Amino acid sequence: MSNQRIKTPCVGLCSTVYGDVVCRGCKRFHHEVINWNSYGEEEKRAVWSRLEALLVQVMTAKLEVFDEARLRAQLEQRQIRFVPQQSPYCWAYQLIARGARMINQLEAYGMALLPEFRDWALPELRDAIDREFFLLSEAHYERYIAPKFLREGLQLRV
Repeated sequence: MSNQRIKTPCVGLCSTVYGDVVCRGCKRFHHEVINWNSYGEEEKRAVWSRLEALLVQVMTAKLEVFDEARLRAQLEQRQIRFVPQQSPYCWAYQLIARGARMINQLEAYGMALLPEFRDWALPELRDAIDREFFLLSEAHYERYIAPKFLREGLQLRV
């Protein structure tokens, strides 16, 4: 595996440049994408933690990781970058995101789909996971971030 540390959630598919308030690639908010390089470690950790919590929520509803060591070994063997400190469910996402078309037996990777998803093709599941992750990020933005910006905007005009 590349021993280059992952320094940003960016996946190279930024949609904030097209006006999205939540990036369809990395699921960060537009201001987080813009300000990432000026963030301190605590701010970056907060973003990483939120993204991890939302992704784990989506992944645990779709599959079970039953062998973390096997999953990690497969990621390393296939040189798929992942954040070792994150949940194995985030690792599972990285594997599915990068190898959905090549994986035949998910169990060989230490994972099993939950019964309601066993008939799904992995590319279809990957796309569903990505959509749900995006929708949760967008809902989080609308619930917790947008009202703050609106309040700040109103205070500036008064």
